[in-house]
Amino acid sequence: MHNTRAKLLIIDDDEVVRASVAAYLEDSGFTVLQAGNGAEGLRCFETDQPQLVICDLRMPQVDGLELIRRVAAVDADLPVIVMSGAGVMSDVVEALRLGAADYLIKPLEDLAVLEHSVNRALDRSRLRLENTRYREKLEVANRELQTSLDLLREDQTAGRQVQMNMLPVTPWTVGDLHFAHKIIPSLYLSGDFVDYFRIDDHRVGFYLADVSGHGASSAFVTVLLKFMTTRLLYESRKGGSLPDFNPSEVLGHINRGLINCKLGKHVTMLGGVIDEQRGVLTYSIGGHLPLPVLFADGDARYLEGRGLPVGLFDEASYEDHELPLPEAFSLTLLSDGILDLLPGETLKEKEAILPRMVVEAGGTLDGLRQVLGLAALSDMPDDIALLVLSRNLA
Repeated sequence: MHNTRAKLLIIDDDEVVRASVAAYLEDSGFTVLQAGNGAEGLRCFETDQPQLVICDLRMPQVDGLELIRRVAAVDADLPVIVMSGAGVMSDVVEALRLGAADYLIKPLEDLAVLEHSVNRALDRSRLRLENTRYREKLEVANRELQTSLDLLREDQTAGRQVQMNMLPVTPWTVGDLHFAHKIIPSLYLSGDFVDYFRIDDHRVGFYLADVSGHGASSAFVTVLLKFMTTRLLYESRKGGSLPDFNPSEVLGHINRGLINCKLGKHVTMLGGVIDEQRGVLTYSIGGHLPLPVLFADGDARYLEGRGLPVGLFDEASYEDHELPLPEAFSLTLLSDGILDLLPGETLKEKEAILPRMVVEAGGTLDGLRQVLGLAALSDMPDDIALLVLSRNLA
């Protein structure tokens, strides 16, 4: 990590040592402040706010151990490196106990050792600061989640508004990809949910989820899903637990989270990631039916894959599938509520007709609305969700 231009404070009553160390570190690109005793060093620390302190132990007025105590009382995260000629083990132990980042014995034959210690301490300090900010953001997200849950419990109308606010903008265009969705709840609140978002500069993620049951209890889980995926996205950007944001790993994480929450709810879902540079879709299926329908060149077919529902089995694992995408295509994701609208007596008959209806609809959401008669729906026995993503459709 490049730490040059960081502001350092050297406190040592040996002027020769202090000057030589300061000159070396300045040549390495640091901004260096100097103090000839502990009292002067504390005044400089308070006024100039350095990012790291280097101090001797044996100094007049205020010794090194007392200086570490006072610095830690003001800023417990500020790194302090002790550089002393005493070399007494009890002093080493006490300095480290008080929070010193490192303890070096003078005279230093190679000042590069000190520079390495400084860079390492600054890196650790930076990471602690980033972790603190990350925890603060998670706490804010947790409070927002709790607020959303409270609103859902207190008022169905407010809950409906919260749920709608969590949904992505429709339609949404990113690069040459176009996303659009439609959710029709059987009750006032829906257990179906969709989301899509940019992961990084060349990948776009999306998912459709169908929570077991209906109404408010299932809607609570959609809030939880939004929170978990948002947190995972943030962690992946920071190089956290799922830096690659693979769909199978995301489903696995959600599976463990739902089981640990003990809500008595599970989810069928499909998650996907489109790599715009490679033109490849990576997707994973968690017990979801019907399977997504790919429309291209005037024809439509189901994608392949299977998997266990999410949040139901501890031992569930999920598989990633890769699919090179045509130049012009649409991909239609639907919740199983759509099956109630299809002709046919059996699931097999209903599934057989769905690709033909996608072809008739031209692979678009507006076309599906007309073909399925969604505008005239009332008293649906199940929630219905549709998500259509497309590229270069005429």
